[in-house]
Amino acid sequence: MTAPRLDVDLVAITHNTRTLVARLAPRGIRVTGISKAALGSPGVAAAMLRGGASGIGDARMENVARLRAGGTDATVMLIRSPMLSQVDDVVRDTDLSLNTEASVLDALSAAAVGRRTTHDVVLMVELGDLREGVPVDEVVDLAVTAARRPGLRLVGLGTNLACRSGVVPDQTKMDELTGLVEKVEGAVGDRLTVVTGGNSANLDWALATSDVGRIDDLRLGESILLGTEPLHRRPIDGLRTDAFTLVAELIEVKTKPAQPWGARGQTAFGHEPERDVRPGLVRQAIAAIGRQDVDPDGLVAPPGMVVLAASSDHLVIDVGDHDVTVGDEVAFGLGYGALVRAMTSPFVTKQESVSRTTPPIPRPRSAPRRPAVGR
Repeated sequence: MTAPRLDVDLVAITHNTRTLVARLAPRGIRVTGISKAALGSPGVAAAMLRGGASGIGDARMENVARLRAGGTDATVMLIRSPMLSQVDDVVRDTDLSLNTEASVLDALSAAAVGRRTTHDVVLMVELGDLREGVPVDEVVDLAVTAARRPGLRLVGLGTNLACRSGVVPDQTKMDELTGLVEKVEGAVGDRLTVVTGGNSANLDWALATSDVGRIDDLRLGESILLGTEPLHRRPIDGLRTDAFTLVAELIEVKTKPAQPWGARGQTAFGHEPERDVRPGLVRQAIAAIGRQDVDPDGLVAPPGMVVLAASSDHLVIDVGDHDVTVGDEVAFGLGYGALVRAMTSPFVTKQESVSRTTPPIPRPRSAPRRPAVGR
């Protein structure tokens, strides 16, 4: 089997989606499944929809095109503000988009009129994380003008937290969004039908609060794909954390000194070398994958193994007492950053299935080859 590769378990993705949909539905909150970390995979989107997602969201029009070409006919939300150069594609291929700029709304309006259609828009509100969003004191005015633009239909408000600055989406923030919804409805004279309160970081709040206010949608990516929540990267009870596994092949296995020798400068990626004080020897393996393909800091090695370092094309691992040799495959778990980069790499094969195809985690030897020094 080709390596490196990402093994994708679609059953796990459906399970995670179904579990979150079931927990949020009694609170009146829909789930929009976010496919951007999976590069708009139609298979992943279909797994989310089988789990009950009300629609699919993505940040890039290239991914949206892949979704549509792959047969995704569900509601698709563009979750990054449209580029002016792509507004015609946005109107053609998406059902609604998240927006912050009047000039973009003008361009979307013209594109929709030109296509003799209507495009739904949601205005994003800045509530403190300092990524995208309209200032609170400008929301009502922009909403009024958006509602008047031909070819557009203002359907809601939204916000995004815990991405750039880690600001927590708590009750105070969500109450503020609810209050703005009511102000906008009073100004435009119509009820808003989409109040998208945030992303997977909102789950702690949404599942604990007794008052979700007007929040009726969450845009869930990491929690569905990895089974974790972004605020503390903790596994979510009842969700599977093994939907994605990165498999890499070993190209060298040798016992080497724990310490380098010779004068030292910066590493290949401009980092100052770490001053490792471990003594003795390390049973070290190299996997044929590197920083060009994955964020090594986001890899979860098998028990008893430790990721030591990475260059562009080499991942250096302390394999401990595992019985591995050249040609063996090693399976890693991934964090969100590692998943995104691995999915983006053209050198990593993506294999979607409904059953696990990854190799078993190598077993430690019953008798170690070397003393476990410096560990």
